[in-house]
Amino acid sequence: MNSAQQLAGFRIAVTSDRRSNELIEALERRGAETAHTPLLRLAPLEDEQFLLGQTRRVIAERPSVLVVTTAYGLRRWFDTAEAAGLGDQLGRALEDCRIFTRGAKALGAVRALGLPVAGSAAAGTSQALLQLLHGEVQGAAVAVQMHADNDRPLARDIRALGAAHVLKIEPYRWMENSGDPHILTLLEGICAGRFDAVTFTSAPSVHTLLAAAASRGMLPTLIRSFNERVLAATVGPVTAEPLIQAGVRSPLVPQRHRMGAMVLQLVTALADQGTLSVDTSRGLCQLRGRTLSLNDEDCTLTPLHAEILRCLLQAGGNVVSRDELATSLSTLPSRHALDMTLSRLRKSLPDPQLITTVIKRGYRIA
Repeated sequence: MNSAQQLAGFRIAVTSDRRSNELIEALERRGAETAHTPLLRLAPLEDEQFLLGQTRRVIAERPSVLVVTTAYGLRRWFDTAEAAGLGDQLGRALEDCRIFTRGAKALGAVRALGLPVAGSAAAGTSQALLQLLHGEVQGAAVAVQMHADNDRPLARDIRALGAAHVLKIEPYRWMENSGDPHILTLLEGICAGRFDAVTFTSAPSVHTLLAAAASRGMLPTLIRSFNERVLAATVGPVTAEPLIQAGVRSPLVPQRHRMGAMVLQLVTALADQGTLSVDTSRGLCQLRGRTLSLNDEDCTLTPLHAEILRCLLQAGGNVVSRDELATSLSTLPSRHALDMTLSRLRKSLPDPQLITTVIKRGYRIA
């Protein structure tokens, strides 16, 4: 299959704000249908007095250790300092710092500024970073570039390692977005299996989705959907960590913590987990997301029709009762609605006889 069709038939939700256009283009270039719902929005750099106050403290106190957690956060910090005329002073204050980074991207950002690196946690997680800092911060003044609110335990844990003083640097200011009605639409879509995958590029966005689900009583259904039918694709282990803690068993985590690597991993995973191929009496049937191919004749199904057909294909020719189908399809209000939906599904297929009715029992693939 050529690259333009690798994700044809699949519907993917994009939850990022920053660089979302780049990600959407990469997915749609491969044939995916995308839905964009930013879970968080970064505040603009204007009026960064709080960050500038933290920067002046670093310049005044000249910490002996600097901990860098994200490449973008470090660049945003230095850009803000430069715009305020503090760039040179900040650079001098950090000249003698022993700098430790969380992950390869943060390491590259420090080196791009021409600063030496004392150590880097290759695994890219907070736990790996703390292991790296063990024995390195005893009695030291430590500046920590924070990622977001969920990074706050990191400063506490560094103090527990023996740091004399911790200065927090917070380049990110997230604008509250939980009131966006589109977030409820996203939640309902994930819970109902209307998406084949959801992409996450930051841990704060994961926390926002989980909190929105919990506040609406939808968290158990959300986790079950991620574990059973919707792939959670993350850009790295830091982003995946809150999903794992919430009970999502196998979020996708690329070996290289890059957006491009996430897309390539998603292509492979959907080709493997999101594609069903079954030999039927009507010919070879393949379902990729919402695209059905029967004897090389393609048709695009609605999300509900695709979900019903997937249930029947997964049964491998065994009868699926109306009650079993109704249980797995939470959007159907009644058994009568199920019968009507099955009737419309048959009419949309290249061969209506692909689905057989077993009187008083249910339905099966021919």
